[in-house]
Amino acid sequence: MSLRVVVSTLVVGIGTVALLGAYVSTAVRDGLVDERVESVLAESARDAATAQERADTTTAANPADLQRFVYDLITELSGLGGESRGLVMVRSPDNTSTVPLTVGESTTGLRTVITTDMREAVRDGVPQPWQFVELPTSGDPGVVVGSQLNIPVAGPYELYFVYPLSDEAATLALIQRVLAIGAVVLVGLVVAMTWFVTAQAVRPVRHAARVASRLAEGRLSERMTVRGHDEMATLAQTFNEMAESLQRQITRMEHLSRLQRRFVSDVSHELRTPLTTIRMASDVLHDARGDFAPHVARSAELLSTQLDRFEALLSDLLEISRIDAGAAQLEFEENDLADVVRDEVEAVAPIAQDMGVQLRLYVAPGPHTASFDRPRVGRIIRNLLSNAIEHCQGTPVDIAVRSNRRGTAVVVRDYGLGLTPHQVDRVFDRFWRADSARARTMGGTGLGLSIAREDAVLHDGTLEVWGSPGQGASFRLLLPRTSEGLGRNAPLALVLREREFEKVGPQVTLQQGLHAFGDDRDAGVKA
Repeated sequence: MSLRVVVSTLVVGIGTVALLGAYVSTAVRDGLVDERVESVLAESARDAATAQERADTTTAANPADLQRFVYDLITELSGLGGESRGLVMVRSPDNTSTVPLTVGESTTGLRTVITTDMREAVRDGVPQPWQFVELPTSGDPGVVVGSQLNIPVAGPYELYFVYPLSDEAATLALIQRVLAIGAVVLVGLVVAMTWFVTAQAVRPVRHAARVASRLAEGRLSERMTVRGHDEMATLAQTFNEMAESLQRQITRMEHLSRLQRRFVSDVSHELRTPLTTIRMASDVLHDARGDFAPHVARSAELLSTQLDRFEALLSDLLEISRIDAGAAQLEFEENDLADVVRDEVEAVAPIAQDMGVQLRLYVAPGPHTASFDRPRVGRIIRNLLSNAIEHCQGTPVDIAVRSNRRGTAVVVRDYGLGLTPHQVDRVFDRFWRADSARARTMGGTGLGLSIAREDAVLHDGTLEVWGSPGQGASFRLLLPRTSEGLGRNAPLALVLREREFEKVGPQVTLQQGLHAFGDDRDAGVKA
């Protein structure tokens, strides 16, 4: 902020000083030139009148006397104007006299500054025509004033007075140098004062920014120092009050969060004992359901099914409690992610075939090894596959595996219901479902994706989702292969079109899963 203020002040200051300097320089120049022109016109009018008076009173009548008169006149006029002034005398074009006179200029080269317009103005009788010129010898500016001189017998001649403006130019240059030095000093003073004032104003703001940064890092006891009773002191006091309020709220929320986690953990553990007893009684009833009346047998089956879901819910709640408490334990081993994905696909293959869903697995060539907790990663893949089969509406489910030097990736893509942007934002929320009223063929607690994402984070990886209504959904799991992390270039894009899966690698044929579940259908499920 200080730099922006100083730069802005510098730009404005330089612009203002430049405009002021240009105005002052122009005003001084115009004043010097106007004063000099007035002096030149007065002097040239006096000398022109003197020359005409001398010509009117001369007694010269023959060419020799007239020539001597002209030389004497030029010498006298040169003496009247001083060494700096030049004289040019030329014969007028309409002079019809037969008396030739040798005339010229008092300084060599001055005749070239007499322009045609100037001579025409003199011949037309314009009183004291003048104009600015550039002197040929020195290059300095000058002023030329013309007049007409009638010499008896010799006829009309043109007389021009040339005045240099070198003194005025030198004075103007001196003033401009002084103005330039003053402008530099003034701009430097303005910048220094601006920097000092800005530093005084910005220092408390910087202090507030540092304190706010420490608060963001979790150092809730940080406070600003209150000095004086000005606006910055009011800001510091208000900031401290806000920090204290935030500290109280955060402490309160942390306490409530701990109580909530403790409650969930305690309830989950306490429910284990009665659930075990109920499970034992349910198993007895379920095994003996053949001896019961049909409606009693159906009740025993429903009881067993709901107890399965209840146990799954308790397991998920306990897992969430361990993750929230930071007590999740991981056993890292070197595994091939493609093998884990293949095992999980084969495990759900019978269910997928019963629902008419085709699983298609594409594995890129090369190793896909990484260090991870195999049960947890397997649970992530299983959860993604279950969700895809549940919501694909009979369309195929594509699974792709690919790795690069930094990471390995799995993409699970279905082409069914899809997700709205709002649903994408909430898909990892606990106990949230896209359609709570939808019947679920494969069960579920609403915690699967939440636990899956936490498992990915525990591996320093990511679990991302994309969805579009009517176009399906896509989940991507990224796991690091080295201590350098995932890097910027993911092995697989989050959104892969159906035809793009074939570019990942060869399609794998799955049959083991069907045999493992005692299914003798040799057709298998292609993945």
